[in-house]
Amino acid sequence: MRHPGLFPLPLPRPITAVAAAGLLLTLTACGSGFDDSTAPATQQSGPAQLKLMIASSGGAELTAVQDATAKWAAGSAGSKVQVIAANDLPQQLSQGFAAGSPPDVFAVDATKFQGYADEMLPYGDSVSYKDDLYPTLRTTFTKDGKLYCVPKDFSTLALAINTDQWAAAGLTDKDIPKNWDQLKAAAQKLTTGGHTGLVFNDTRDRVGAFLVQAGGWPLDADQKKATADTPQNLQGLTYVRDLLASGVAKYPKQIGAGDSGEAFGLGKAAMSVDGNWMVGGMTKDYPNVKYQVVPLPAGPAGAGTLSFTQCWGIAAKSKFQDQAKQLVDALMQPQQELAFAKTFGVMPSRQSARAQYQQQFPQQAAFLAGADSAHGPVTLTKMDPVLTDFDAQIQQLPGADPKHILQQLQTNTTAALGQ
Repeated sequence: MRHPGLFPLPLPRPITAVAAAGLLLTLTACGSGFDDSTAPATQQSGPAQLKLMIASSGGAELTAVQDATAKWAAGSAGSKVQVIAANDLPQQLSQGFAAGSPPDVFAVDATKFQGYADEMLPYGDSVSYKDDLYPTLRTTFTKDGKLYCVPKDFSTLALAINTDQWAAAGLTDKDIPKNWDQLKAAAQKLTTGGHTGLVFNDTRDRVGAFLVQAGGWPLDADQKKATADTPQNLQGLTYVRDLLASGVAKYPKQIGAGDSGEAFGLGKAAMSVDGNWMVGGMTKDYPNVKYQVVPLPAGPAGAGTLSFTQCWGIAAKSKFQDQAKQLVDALMQPQQELAFAKTFGVMPSRQSARAQYQQQFPQQAAFLAGADSAHGPVTLTKMDPVLTDFDAQIQQLPGADPKHILQQLQTNTTAALGQ
């Protein structure tokens, strides 16, 4: 769930055919508890040889997961866990499913969830802490009324403010924007010859927050119907177009930056719409920049932000489902979630960890405040090309017509849904 850009979620890296074949041979040959049949696996009790796959997002996360799984194994009367760091998690999972040898437990990004649902054990409704998970995260991993997997952690978007540039513009805490009008007014005052008032990345992963704040989204709550061409979405996208057209907001590439985090860190933007991964990035790369983070301003429909999350999936073909669930339960304990938060910057998905998290990470308070109003991503894999096209249209703003963009999104979404 680390986000792409300066403060990464690493982008998937293609693996060669030889490497992919090698992985599949390894998974098949090492006694992972699977067979090649399509029938449900016969469950085995006692010690298990489990495989757990995560994305290769960095040494800190890998080490933290290895330590956590080793701790569980040590208390499990003989079970072992092999942690696999995938270079291309979606591709390697798909290969494992196709070969009948997926890992027992695996991280599933929300954007890929429904593409894997048929291969997953829908265990989420059976966990004792189901009601302790943030409702917005439960919704993301629910299909046909079933919670398939438990969200392992999450991130949200908030508004970062360069406090030196804020003060230089004559602004105070009373000017911190609470709504769209105030955001535009602050951006106008902050825009000078040296920097732009506001910057955000040119994709749905940022612009989508304005759609949510206007009460819109490309799909209905059940993801069964296209809802792109609506007055709410038009209001949100028009607001974005107007911000860009006025010059008080810009995309990073317009000011010579790779993404919004870099633009903010270099002082080219006084405000940035970013996720909580930025905190570690700022500490590492721009330690001298003074800033604060506040919730995103509310739109016509109220507060709204976006969430980025993954869940712990369990393979339907695993012969060690009970042991896999026990492992997931251990990884989901509040203290373990807090340990992961400290190590690699995510926020705990359990509400019972909220107060302690806020005490330990006060800089993240604005991001955590968005948990209750966060909208998860589209989870239908068949929507991927549609959303890629939507991003391409967003990148044409402010020159493109918001109404035309939404009409095209409506048409493409309807076709993808087979309607």
